[in-house]
Amino acid sequence: MLRESLAADLIVELPNAVRLQRLVQTLREYFNSGAVGLLRLDDDSLRPVATVGLVHEALGRRFVIAQHPRLAAIMASREPTWFEPDSRLPDPYDGLLDHSLNEPLAVHDCMGVSLYVEGRVWGAITLDALQPGTFDRQARDELKRCTLQIEAAVRVTRLEQENHSLRLSRSDPRDLRMPVAEGEILGQSEVLHQLLNELDVLADSELPVLLLGETGVGKELFARRLHRLSRRSHKPLIQVNCAALPESLAESELFGHVKGAFSGASSDRAGRFDAANGGTLFLDEVGELPLSVQAKLLRTLQNGEIQRLGADKPLHVDVRIIAATNRHLPDSIREGLFRADLYHRLSVYPVPIPPLRERGNDVLLLAGHFLELNRSRLGLRGLRLSPAAERALLAYHWPGNIRELEHVISRAALKQLSRGGSRSLILTLEAEILDLDSNLGRAPTVAAALADDAGDLPFQALGDAVDDCQRQKILQALNLAGNNWASAARLLAVDPSNLHKLARRLRLK
Repeated sequence: MLRESLAADLIVELPNAVRLQRLVQTLREYFNSGAVGLLRLDDDSLRPVATVGLVHEALGRRFVIAQHPRLAAIMASREPTWFEPDSRLPDPYDGLLDHSLNEPLAVHDCMGVSLYVEGRVWGAITLDALQPGTFDRQARDELKRCTLQIEAAVRVTRLEQENHSLRLSRSDPRDLRMPVAEGEILGQSEVLHQLLNELDVLADSELPVLLLGETGVGKELFARRLHRLSRRSHKPLIQVNCAALPESLAESELFGHVKGAFSGASSDRAGRFDAANGGTLFLDEVGELPLSVQAKLLRTLQNGEIQRLGADKPLHVDVRIIAATNRHLPDSIREGLFRADLYHRLSVYPVPIPPLRERGNDVLLLAGHFLELNRSRLGLRGLRLSPAAERALLAYHWPGNIRELEHVISRAALKQLSRGGSRSLILTLEAEILDLDSNLGRAPTVAAALADDAGDLPFQALGDAVDDCQRQKILQALNLAGNNWASAARLLAVDPSNLHKLARRLRLK
């Protein structure tokens, strides 16, 4: 019955995520288990790609095999592995089974099997239950018999991913360019999926890209993804933090200098453009560049040449530019701090990076990632969030974005341990210990905004007030998107054609 159900799904055309989710759901129902996890091997870690019965943040965790004896035992054998209910080996899912109680529950019955695709290890499937004796000899034998069907479902998913990558790759059909764990971008929100799909297509072009976003949204990770999926991936990606360049050395740092160009220049020195030749140069915080350097950067973008400080002749370079800023550069242009012509050169394709508060449940996946990092770093048996803590994370406005979330989780884990938490127990982080500044992090409510402005603004009919609010949001999105309507539509989560219609009705076009 089980094998027939798994085989039936193989001949049905399904999205990859749906196929794998149906797989774990079918296994859970058949084996009457509390949770099932499908984990993919990435270097030395296993990452969940589909789960059922686990808390949402478990999808963000990366389980280092060497740190989890049960996973190591499963991966070391081609046969299903079962653990006695009284086994002293800690389970990686202790405290992570989805339930309505606040208390962390330990797993009492566990089995799993490693999965192979085309003769190579791919990952593992794990089944966990709270009730001892759930996985008897008959259940373990059945898991062994259906392993081939599980591997077949994984193989179908992998082939579909490779076919998609081949369609994206026009330069070399052998280059599948699948995303790797290094610099992994975590999240399942629609706004993130749209952005990643856009970057996958954009990576194959040679256009300059301007990444726009608040501090802490992870612009560097998106720049690395663009380079990794590009035709230049075999060449260097050189990163420059423009905000950290002293004005007196910025030109030499970027373009290099020759011997005797200035006091202390005792030899020729290549710059960052030389180092990135053939590859990608990532100019982080490009809005901080001195105006004098901006002029030379513009010349390089126009003709592909650099001139080292003190040199007579220019040198040709082949470099793709990815720039990033948390500034609103049109304001900097009006203030005379940034060149308009350089802005237009850099913003051939502006890409707004959504802030964390617009990514919904992604905050829990990212929290799970940081929880597992801190569990490993502090040598804890388990580290989890209480339901109230999860709600607090979802309600917070995250002015510091992902970087702030990382600091919040790390600080809370240390506090919990310093207050007498035992490393041998499953530690639960409550909402209070997260120490979120509710005044700083809470988005102002409509009621509060109206109350603040009631004495200053004339009363408006509801329709007029809605129109004014829509105008404001559209203009704000256009500013963030560098007046790119398609990018603004993505920021606003609306269809581009509907946005154009709305803009005409509001007399913005």
